[in-house]
This record gives sequence, C-alpha cells and structure tokens, in this order.
Amino acid sequence: MSGMGYLKKKFAAKAAMTEEQKYREMTEKPVGPLILSMAWPSILSNLVTVVYNLADTYFVGHLGTSASGAIGIAFVAMTAIQAVGFYFGQGTGNAISRHLGAKDHEAACVMASTGIVCTFSAGILIALLGNIFLEPICLLAGATPTILPYAKTFIGIILCGAPWMCSSLMLNMQLRFEGESLFSMLAIMTGAILNTVLSPILIFVAGLGIAGSALANIICQFISFSLLVFEMQHIGLTPLHRRYVRFSGALVREINRGGVPSFVRQCMLGVATTLLNNAAAPFGDAAVAAMAVVQRITSVGNYVQIGIGQGYQPVLGYNIGARHFDRVRKGYFFSLKAASISVLAIGVVTCIFAPQLIAFFRDDPEVVAVGTLTLRLSSFSIVLTGASMITNFMLQTSGHMWGATIVGACRLGLVLGPVVVILSHALGLLGLQIAQPVSDVITALVTIPMAVGCLNDFKAEEERDRRAREKKAAR
Repeated sequence: MSGMGYLKKKFAAKAAMTEEQKYREMTEKPVGPLILSMAWPSILSNLVTVVYNLADTYFVGHLGTSASGAIGIAFVAMTAIQAVGFYFGQGTGNAISRHLGAKDHEAACVMASTGIVCTFSAGILIALLGNIFLEPICLLAGATPTILPYAKTFIGIILCGAPWMCSSLMLNMQLRFEGESLFSMLAIMTGAILNTVLSPILIFVAGLGIAGSALANIICQFISFSLLVFEMQHIGLTPLHRRYVRFSGALVREINRGGVPSFVRQCMLGVATTLLNNAAAPFGDAAVAAMAVVQRITSVGNYVQIGIGQGYQPVLGYNIGARHFDRVRKGYFFSLKAASISVLAIGVVTCIFAPQLIAFFRDDPEVVAVGTLTLRLSSFSIVLTGASMITNFMLQTSGHMWGATIVGACRLGLVLGPVVVILSHALGLLGLQIAQPVSDVITALVTIPMAVGCLNDFKAEEERDRRAREKKAAR
C-alpha cells in the first residue's frame, strides 16, 4: 500500500470512530500505553518544529549579521502570537476533554467553535496593532539602526499571518485534547517541512531576502491551518459551526481556568530570555552566546517532557469528566516516571558530551568553556523539571488555575529572575551558570505541595462519588 493510500485508510478509520468509541478508548484502555500513544506525535512535532527553526535561522544567517539579528527581534511578535494561541488552545481544549468525558457533546462543540472565533479575532487585532506600532515594537525589542529595516520587514509580514498562526496553535491543541494527536501532528509537520523547502526558494531563488523567509512562514502556517480545519470537520469530535458560537461569563471563566497558566508561562519565557541575556552581557559576548547555546540544547529535553505532558492531558480531561479518578492518579504517576526517566537519559548524554555539543553550535574556546560547565550543571537539575512539568499540566487541566500559573511561572521567571540577579552579583559568572539549576530545585520544592494538594482533591472527589452511590443504593 502506498503512503497516500495508508493515510487515506487511517483518515477513513478515524472518521468512522464514533464519540462513544473514543470515550471507551480514553476511559478504558490501559493508561500507560494510552498516554504514550498520545505523547509520541506531540514529541515528534515539537522536535520537527525545533529543527525547522534551526534551519530557518541558518538560511537567514546567509543574508548577514543584521538579518540574523532581526530573527531574534521577531521573538517579541512570535511570543504575542503564541501566547494568544496557547491561551485559547489550552483554555478551550482542557474544557473540551472534560465535557467529552462527561458526555456533554454540545458543550464541547460550543468551546471549539467559540474558541476559533475568539482566536482568529484576537489574531486580527494583533496584526492591526502590530503593524500600526511596528517601529516602536522593533525598537523596544532591541533593534539597532542596522537591524531595524530587516526587523520591520520580517515582523510586518509575520504579523499579517497572526490570525491563522494563532488559530493553528489553538486547533492543534483542540485536536490533541480530543485524543487525535496523530492528526494534529500531521498538520503541523506538513507546514514545518514545506517551510524548510519554501524558505530558501523565496529567500535566494526569488531574491526576496528576509521577506522571503517571512512569506514562507505565513504561507506554510496557512497550509497547516487549512489542514487542521479539515481535520476538525472530518475527524474531530467537535466540528466547527456558527450555531455553536456562544458567549457567556461562565464560558470565559472556563477558558481562563485552562488558558491563563499557558499565557503567563509563554510571557515568562520572554522574560526569562531577557533576564539571562542581560545578566550575561557584563561577562562578554562569549557568555551571552554560551547561555543561548545551552538553552537550545536543553530545549530538547523540555520538548520531550512537554510531549509526555501533552499526551497525559487528554487522558486526564476525559477521565475527570467521566469521574474515573483512579485513572487520573495512575496517569499522573506514569507520566511523571516517563518524563523523569526520559529527561534523565538526555541529561546523561548532554553531561558527557557537553564540550562537543557546545562546539557544534559555536566553535569558540571561550564559549565552549563557559557553556560546558553551564550545560553540565543544567543536565543534573533538568530531571527535577519533569515533576514540575507534569504537575503543571495536571493542575491546568483539572482547573486549578492559580496553582498551574504559579508552578509554570516559577522556573521561567518568578524564581529565575531573583535568582539570576542575586547569584550573578554575588558569585559573578558562576552565579549565572548555576542560576537555572538553583531555580529548578526551588521550583521542585514549590511543586510538591501543589501536587499533593491536587491529588488529595481527586481523592476527596472520589470519596464523595462513593458516598453518593452508597446513598443512592440504600434508597
């Protein structure tokens, strides 16, 4: 059978799967294999996205240092787009999985359709305001006079694609929360792979320069968006339709419970990058470069455990809705073990081969020296992040908004910010190098009581259900 024939068969099989069949799969299939089946597409799509980002940076790098700098300046615009996409994606997706688990199909459809209207509208607002205030945004993000023309060109075009870029992120998450992570992966990977091919064509062959990179990005994002819409209509359990678009205070509160932690986490990512760069600057360009390289390497481990957490989330949501709290707890401890073991294995490799890995990205003796110690210290502490990552997803999907927000913000800014400032002043470069590991330890200590509290809430809910059943049986 050809590859296309296989995909058509898989699409037909999935389209034939009823809501009841999906419900039984998510609430009866053994938890471990179920989570892994949901996790591996997320992990793969995350890693493909990383490879695409590296390739795009490589192509633009051939246009000169100023053009490369513009890609870094564009991080601000991308952060805004991703923050909106993650907010509505997690906010509606978490609710969708709980509604499907409770067999409230209409409420799930309302979340899906209202979510796409809100996200697309927010993307239009970002595009309009972003282009109106384009130059101030570029200057605020740190564009120099030589970088500014490239940054304005690149960011101006990227912002035009904000409506479907935000919406792609949201639809991707909605499909995952419905238990269709394989098909969300296919749409995202298709766009990323096409972008890798189209970008050098538009940059070099068409002679569009940095504008070609931006155009390739938004064109391929639109292709991913179109595929995701098709999948929602023909494969997903919550097809999009205007009759499901409804607005209410209760709906906004439900989206907030799942979306605010992701929004804050994404914003904190920008804060963390800025803090580390500013703290490293007094120690020279080698320190700045070393921090950037270490972040790029450790992101692989982060994306793996994020993928495992994303595999756990739909299982968690369905089983909370179905009131199967024993499966919720089993899923948590399985995901915790899987994330910790995976990241530990990656940490061992990065610790042993730290000099070679740093040199691969930046073959400068000073950068290698600074980066090697930083990477080895981070390799030992990264295993602790598995607990905070999986707990964060558990808190978020179960509706513990503030707990999820605090845990998510700790590692990326709430703890890291003060630690970077204090340790870099007290210990100099060494303080900067140990800042992330110290933050990881503190975040793990914050995570433990949050996890225990959430698991105890599940036990209390389970006990209430048991008493209700006993009372009903006694009548």
